[in-house]
Amino acid sequence: MGVAAAAALAPYVRSMSVYDITGPPGVHLGLPSTQVSVVLPVDDPLDVAWSGDPGSRQRSWQSVSGLHTRPAHIRHGGRMAGVCLGLTPASARSLLGVPAAALAGTLVELDDVDRSFRTLPERLATTPSSGWGAAVGRALLQALERREARAPRAEVGRALALLTRGAAVSAVASDVGLTRRHLGELVRVETGVTPQRWRQLARFQRSQPMVAAGRRLADVAAACGYADQAHLAREWRELAGCSPTAWRRQELSIVQDMAASRQQDGEA
Repeated sequence: MGVAAAAALAPYVRSMSVYDITGPPGVHLGLPSTQVSVVLPVDDPLDVAWSGDPGSRQRSWQSVSGLHTRPAHIRHGGRMAGVCLGLTPASARSLLGVPAAALAGTLVELDDVDRSFRTLPERLATTPSSGWGAAVGRALLQALERREARAPRAEVGRALALLTRGAAVSAVASDVGLTRRHLGELVRVETGVTPQRWRQLARFQRSQPMVAAGRRLADVAAACGYADQAHLAREWRELAGCSPTAWRRQELSIVQDMAASRQQDGEA
């Protein structure tokens, strides 16, 4: 994706990975976060289901998931290729035409949300991998041009920023001049989760690269705002379905490849 397109999309797209990963067949974990995730596979459709819900399994060429509190299980035959996007919840209205709350806890097709994206998988299939990022960037810019960019209410945006940094819900409500109940209503309408859950997801998301880097778990817990290492381990089992150590052992090569893909795309 070009510099101009990246700059225009920066307020809406937190991350973009153009990936082509090979390895042993298995199950990749899509971890919860504070992002709306869009996955556009190339060559083979995405085989994905929520953990513990076999009835949710689907094969998709353009998968969208809102904020969620359990991992997605992505089955693959040894190769995964395509483009993965992490969108800010506020950008869902501007890019996809729906509030992030409408996507919370769901696995849906992108063209079911916005039909203008229906030809994007075919375009990626006929584009060299070096051009996948640019093709997706163009589609997102066109979507942005079709709609008026809409930011969340100022107090909601500030509240989410404070919660992301780990501030207590009561302190955030006081800071933005709302009651806890009113704050909770506004955050749920915007994101689909409560302020407490947003804070938990943000803390969990902060811990992921530290765990991947092999930092001591006690240090990760202290850096991310967990009460202690046991608290960190409990939340990982709740949100990832496994311990931090097990996740790192299973997912390290994929995480490293995806991080390298994001860096290379940012340099393009």
